[in-house]
Amino acid sequence: MDAAEMLFENNPLSVICSLVCDHEKQCEGHCIRGIKGSPISIGAIENYISDSCFDRIALKREPKNGMKVGVIGSGPAGITIAILLASRGYMVTVFEVKDKIGGIMRYGIPEFRLPKSILDRYYKRMRELGILFRPNFAIGGSLSIQDLFKDGYKSVFIGTGAWRPRHLNIPGESFGNVHYAINYLNNPDVYELGNDVAIIGAGNSAMDVARTAIRHGSRNVTIYVRRDSCSASADELQYAQLDGVRFEYNKAPTRITDDGLYICDTHQDENGHTVLDEATAKFVPASTIIISVSQVPQDRLVNRDKELQLNEKGTLKVDQNGETTMPGVFASGDVVTGAATVVAAVAYSKKIADDMDRYMQSLPKDGQ
Repeated sequence: MDAAEMLFENNPLSVICSLVCDHEKQCEGHCIRGIKGSPISIGAIENYISDSCFDRIALKREPKNGMKVGVIGSGPAGITIAILLASRGYMVTVFEVKDKIGGIMRYGIPEFRLPKSILDRYYKRMRELGILFRPNFAIGGSLSIQDLFKDGYKSVFIGTGAWRPRHLNIPGESFGNVHYAINYLNNPDVYELGNDVAIIGAGNSAMDVARTAIRHGSRNVTIYVRRDSCSASADELQYAQLDGVRFEYNKAPTRITDDGLYICDTHQDENGHTVLDEATAKFVPASTIIISVSQVPQDRLVNRDKELQLNEKGTLKVDQNGETTMPGVFASGDVVTGAATVVAAVAYSKKIADDMDRYMQSLPKDGQ
């Protein structure tokens, strides 16, 4: 139990990170044992300890300090901020546009990688901390961030993630046989992909799409990779191969038709940039094309609250303390960094929680 409490204190999402994070590039990749042999299975150990004790660990909370905090979004960043600030005595309300918490973890990671029941357990424990939830509610619609401040919230956190898919800018991308990975993974059951599926992309999301498509009956699933290797983790790549996914490297689409797509060869120039050899384009029949080339944040909040500004990458502009251009409003996770990992969102959010705490403690007390 002591080990579980230490893990939770260091990383409130340790149960989740132990399942979905790229351990070979993080904890296990830095294990000294791995120099001469196999690294210690840190992820498996973390999962056993965290998962078996999560429902029994003592949740420590300081006395309520009377200050309200609004958390917009309940993905990895929002959950982390909510737990940390609630444990410090803040009255936290989470605003979530969907009906259940989890964000990209629930609606973008397949059940076979991250069981939804884990997120339901988090919801229960967060309620035990006194955290309140407003599901099916979008800040930026009927209420703005300014409305939260008018109601007495001392600080607001934005953790709305990156939900707008990047597009390829090729002809045919609007056709009915084309889907984006983030939309497909949201609810695969409503899609009829057919037997021949072409996936454009090379990250973990592309692997999730491919493995999900096979589990839903597609027989010929091919991932087209622009370079000579995938950006997905070695484990996820291997799992996809074991499931029967085919890979075509140094290939890229040039246009999409009603019956498939044209694929050409690629090569890297002297600067390492990918160059398409469009003269080599050949038609590949496919019943469905799924585009999985990352996501960027939506702009609903920025359009409603004009004080919020974006940077040149299209993500929320923040200073070194995670504070946006709107005073008292902080942000972290994918809405700041672009699509990244769960553990990266947690690590950054731990720092932002400290920054928000310092900010609110420095405010004049009510009545002064």
